[in-house]
Amino acid sequence: MLRSVEYPRLRREVDTGEFLKVLRRKGRPAYLPFYEHGYSHGFLAKRMGMAVEDLPPWGSAEYHRLYVDFWLGMGWDHIPLEIGLNCPLPEAARASSVGSESHVVIRSWEDFERYPWPDVSAPINFEHYEVVAGMLPPGIKIVGGVGAGPYEWASLMMGVQGLSVALAMEPDLVRAVFSKLGELHVSADRQIASMDFVAALRQGDDLGFKTSTFLSPAHLREFVFPIYKRMVAEAHSQGKPFILHSCGNLAAVYDDLIDGCGFDAKHSFEDAILPVNEFKRRYGHRITPLSGLDVDRICRDTPDEIRAYARRMIEECFADGYWALGTGNSLTDYMPVENYLAVLEVGMEMS
Repeated sequence: MLRSVEYPRLRREVDTGEFLKVLRRKGRPAYLPFYEHGYSHGFLAKRMGMAVEDLPPWGSAEYHRLYVDFWLGMGWDHIPLEIGLNCPLPEAARASSVGSESHVVIRSWEDFERYPWPDVSAPINFEHYEVVAGMLPPGIKIVGGVGAGPYEWASLMMGVQGLSVALAMEPDLVRAVFSKLGELHVSADRQIASMDFVAALRQGDDLGFKTSTFLSPAHLREFVFPIYKRMVAEAHSQGKPFILHSCGNLAAVYDDLIDGCGFDAKHSFEDAILPVNEFKRRYGHRITPLSGLDVDRICRDTPDEIRAYARRMIEECFADGYWALGTGNSLTDYMPVENYLAVLEVGMEMS
């Protein structure tokens, strides 16, 4: 296996219970936890000193073992894990470089009826959770959920344009798609929440862009938020917090997400929309913000500039103990590993 740059392992004594203090907003954690929602295979490979083409196949035991070591080797106190629904889509439908209408699978009621929906009792492959759980050291648990949320799945299956047209022309079809997706997500979360090795649940569902939400707030309240509320209720019934990751300008619906849906924490922040420190000032007494360091700054600034930026954000956001350190979006192919490690090193120094 081809090796490239060797980066140091970042070691510290950790326990998932400290991260739960941040999510539950009860008790100051013993250290500053770290949190990320996503990562790229390119970043993982660089961090582990490998070429991307040498990574084991995703889903194999070898990949999961490498994946767990990736997070633990950066001082994580939990393993993030999301598994997508067992809903087949043409491969191109998942590629961001392909138009949003390519390979849409539901354009009509006939498409909806003949689509091979999974049984509601088996919405995802839960085996991945069992495999990863078997690799965890004492004190470390999974923070997990379903890969892609109800809105993202609907926009993939119907297409962004197709969904928009159907909202006007076939609202009952849209309602049926979201109803089916809701059943699958809620069932998955119910089963995930029951697992002893899962500490908290999470859901990624990008609802907006720089200036607004993709769907109107009214449509989100009709089709999406009732599903969220049921998902969160499943986690809370097991005494487990729920994290929402959602990109975009969600100012019009934050009250819905916090008070209506009941999310315990929010991830995904962009300085051009609402910096995490400002979000914390506005909403931090009601919901825990997670991470939020601007990806562009981590990619472009020098390590010294990044360290100064990280120190300032830690001082502002972790003063009350209810925050976690990380990027505002995800670990990308183009992010310098040394810059990201500089952020984590400052976090360890200031804990």
